[in-house]
Amino acid sequence: MRGGSSDKGNGYGSEPRDIYLTIPNLISILRIMSIPFIAALIAKHDMIPALVVMGISAASDGVDGIIARSFDQVSRIGQILDPVADRLLIFCSILALGLAGIIPWWMLLVVGLRDCLMAVEILVLAQHDYGPLPVHFVGKTGTALLMTSIVTLIVADMLVGVSGLVLRTIALAVFIWGIALYWLAGVLYAWQGVTLIKCRG
Repeated sequence: MRGGSSDKGNGYGSEPRDIYLTIPNLISILRIMSIPFIAALIAKHDMIPALVVMGISAASDGVDGIIARSFDQVSRIGQILDPVADRLLIFCSILALGLAGIIPWWMLLVVGLRDCLMAVEILVLAQHDYGPLPVHFVGKTGTALLMTSIVTLIVADMLVGVSGLVLRTIALAVFIWGIALYWLAGVLYAWQGVTLIKCRG
C-alpha cells in the first residue's frame, strides 16, 4: 500500500515491512490496553494515577520508535497501531473528561465526528490501494494541542480555588484551538484523498 502515517508521523528511517511479532508492536498494543484504565481513572477524578499511567504510556510511545529504528523492526501494522493508539487515547480521555463534568459534551462530539470521517476516508483510500496519508504539520500541531489541554485539564481538576479555575480556562482555550487545527487537518487530508483518487481515475 502507498501512503504515509497519521497526524503524528512514524519518524522511522527504514522501509516498513510485513512483520507482526515485534517488540514495538507489543508496546503499541500495551498502550492501547492502558487507555481504558486511563479513562476510568479520569472519570473517577483519580487524577494522579491517571497522570502516572498516561506518562508511562507516553514514554513507551517514544521507546517503541527507538527500538523499531535500532533493530529494524519497522512494520506496516506498527504504522497503523501507533496512530490508532493516539486517536483512542484522545477520544477516550475526552469522553472521560465529559463524564467527569470537566468539559462540555460538544467537544467530544466534534472530535469524534472528525475521527469518524477520517476513518471513512482511510477505508475509501484502502479500496484504491492507498495507505494512510502522509503526516501534515497542521495535524501534528492539532494533536499536540489536544493532548496538552487534556493533561492541563487533569492538573486543573486537582487544584482548588482561583488557580484551578484559571488553569481550566486556559486549557479549554487551548482545547478549542486544538479542535480547530484538528478539523483543518481533516479538511486537508480529505482534499489530498480526493486528489489521489481523481488522479488515479
